[in-house]
Amino acid sequence: MQPVHDHSSLPSLLCCLLSMLLLLSCGPAFGAPVAVRFSEGMVRGFLELNDSAGQRIASGDFLQLPREGEIKTRVVLYFKDGSLHDETVVFSQQHKFLLKSYRLIQKGKSFEDDLDVTLERATGAYRVKVKGKDGHEKVLEGEMELPPDVYNGMVPTVMKNLTKGSRETIHMVAFTPTPRVIELEMAPAGSTRIQIGDVEKSAIHYVLKPHLGLLRLPAALLGKSPPDNHIWTIMDEVPAFVKFEGPLATGGPVWRIELTSPKWPK
Repeated sequence: MQPVHDHSSLPSLLCCLLSMLLLLSCGPAFGAPVAVRFSEGMVRGFLELNDSAGQRIASGDFLQLPREGEIKTRVVLYFKDGSLHDETVVFSQQHKFLLKSYRLIQKGKSFEDDLDVTLERATGAYRVKVKGKDGHEKVLEGEMELPPDVYNGMVPTVMKNLTKGSRETIHMVAFTPTPRVIELEMAPAGSTRIQIGDVEKSAIHYVLKPHLGLLRLPAALLGKSPPDNHIWTIMDEVPAFVKFEGPLATGGPVWRIELTSPKWPK
């Protein structure tokens, strides 16, 4: 007689495993903040977001302003379908980069759920509001201990301050939607020749590898392991962001953010 296997309990077993590992992984994680090599100031850049086929799906702005001894950075992307990605971070740069507050708004057809996130370092307070396409809304609020090298919304800034060819591991808060502190390894992966007009330059390619720790096994079993992200930065003399490839939301498609220039009407 062949043994009978009951597969109906597999999802519940995975959920139980995930819950137990989440409890085990909620302890504090600490890391060293990245040193400031190049101070940030007032900047404005124009951005273009393309899908995997190279089609432009959104345009927007990179806005950065000094504010009372701190820096406020905002990335806002306006989608053709009316969706919005609006990410704001406030940080200090006294010898080391330190995130002070973070805000993320995502809404519209391009995202699986509407998301509104706030995070404050001073109190560790967070608020996550998630609204599904069915209209159901969930709000999560609480406090968490943040490592000094949590850099949500700051990866391009941190990248510009690494020494050429160096490897670094920082922390991020992943909103799943419950916030979890995870490690993000920034690993150099060679250089790429790029054209800026008629001038050829070299951009350093970094692979951004999220390390889920105890969350990796259940995430893989549930098909939710995040992909590696990629970022290209010019590191010669004055460093500059060139391109980013990766999802903007948990479980979302891989998109590409690049700088663009204004086009004059004909």
